[in-house]
Amino acid sequence: MLMADQKLNSDIQVAPSTNVFKDILLSKECLAFLSELSRNFTEERNKLLIQRKKEQEKLDQGILPDFLEETASIRESDWKASPFPAYLDDRSVEITGPSSDAKMVINAFNSGANVYMSDFEDAQSPYWELLLKGQENLYKAVRKKLSYTSDEGKAYSMNEKTAILFVRPRGLHLDEFHVKVDGVPLPGAFFDFGVFLFNNAMEMILQSLIPAFYIPKTESYLEARLWNSIFSFSEKYMGISPGTIKATFLIETLPAAFQMDEILYEAREHSLGLNCGRWDYIFSYIKKLGSNGNFVLPDRSEVTMDRGFLLAYSNLLISTCHRRGVHAMGGMSAYIPVKGNEEENRIAMGRVREDKEREVKNGHDGTWVAHPGLVPVAREAFHIHMKTGNQISLKKNTSISRDDLIAPVKGRITENGVRANVRVGIRYLEAWIGGKGAVPLYNLMEDAATSEICRAQLWQWIRHGETTESGIKINQDFVKKVIYEEAGKLEKNPDLDAAVSIFMELVLGEKFVEFLTIPAYEEILKKEGFL
Repeated sequence: MLMADQKLNSDIQVAPSTNVFKDILLSKECLAFLSELSRNFTEERNKLLIQRKKEQEKLDQGILPDFLEETASIRESDWKASPFPAYLDDRSVEITGPSSDAKMVINAFNSGANVYMSDFEDAQSPYWELLLKGQENLYKAVRKKLSYTSDEGKAYSMNEKTAILFVRPRGLHLDEFHVKVDGVPLPGAFFDFGVFLFNNAMEMILQSLIPAFYIPKTESYLEARLWNSIFSFSEKYMGISPGTIKATFLIETLPAAFQMDEILYEAREHSLGLNCGRWDYIFSYIKKLGSNGNFVLPDRSEVTMDRGFLLAYSNLLISTCHRRGVHAMGGMSAYIPVKGNEEENRIAMGRVREDKEREVKNGHDGTWVAHPGLVPVAREAFHIHMKTGNQISLKKNTSISRDDLIAPVKGRITENGVRANVRVGIRYLEAWIGGKGAVPLYNLMEDAATSEICRAQLWQWIRHGETTESGIKINQDFVKKVIYEEAGKLEKNPDLDAAVSIFMELVLGEKFVEFLTIPAYEEILKKEGFL
């Protein structure tokens, strides 16, 4: 049960914390703002989540997604999003990472990237203390006062010139159980967005910067409309000029791919563009079409951006964004530098370079990396092939059909693919429950999105009775056996036990669980004593 140590009145409760910065972050005035966000927008958010379920029911019945007839005029007419500040012309390299690790935050700011997207979502485990630490880190970073000293005595501080800060709040589907308004948990997205904006917007404006965000998991233009209303309300509440808040929407769900124009249109006063969130997009493709045997995907390693539905969605995103005058951002390569093995590191860097060269040649204006060591590789690829700050003036005559956007990637399903999904899925869940949201595993940077792919593929393969190329039937008994075998190779601990239990339910259950972070968050709340 939630125990409040701070109240504005009987209608808002905030969980206790050991963070000495908490009273600055969650001042009486900030809590009043969070309360207003909740009371004005939670009901609409809840309706949109219900609508997601209704749309999934249609897909499960075999009705395929398509472009919307009622919004054809928006797609066909000429309009532009509002201009963005000149200092954001060049977003060629953006680095991402969790907000709660001060060392990682400082290294990201100092990495040489154009933008640092500080993450409260897929790369962040939502422990209450970690969320507050993340907000503290960003509060100090905005004021160039963030520092860190390691146990070995090494000091870290921010350079004079740093990457530009963007913030990614959680998706609309997650609640924040540590803050309750009128007895109801505050949506996690509202908490992450609201606390950062309230505490930092005016300071950023004084520095001639704008508060900028990445918005994840959007599934419809109505959700973009909700966010646009939140931005406009917040500007008015804080006395900020309309259109000051800017956001890049991640196109990382299958339904959103059919509504790119509409999403930009709804947020056109606040829009900075769209991003190819490739890993969540693959997960969404499996989730949305998982009941249809015509859309089974092969091993994750064979689902690449130069093929099928992924290539089509990248092309459509570029042409849509450039037509509307905003950035078309590329996605994340999961490869990271390999320490201690020169040959493997050479291969990894080569794959990153190939990925970034493909993106820039295709027309993207920038890309993501997950490690400071990849910034030079990505920057070189973009600067060789993109001589200006962006390619927005490059117009692609792209005609992408409904069938193009759902064209499956063909390839092999292997026993190694099954085992790799099990290994990554379990180890990532174990780390997430233990407090880490971005985890290097097997020379790749894994986050919630890549873990979602692992468990979704296994669920899909079992559901449709797929067979590996060596003839093994992928059924519940086989996958259960693999789970026990792979888990048995790991060091036993309570977090691993919880991870195996959750993973087993996600993979073997008859009904597909919408997000693995929902049952995993319940496990975190149990560890914290809130459930």
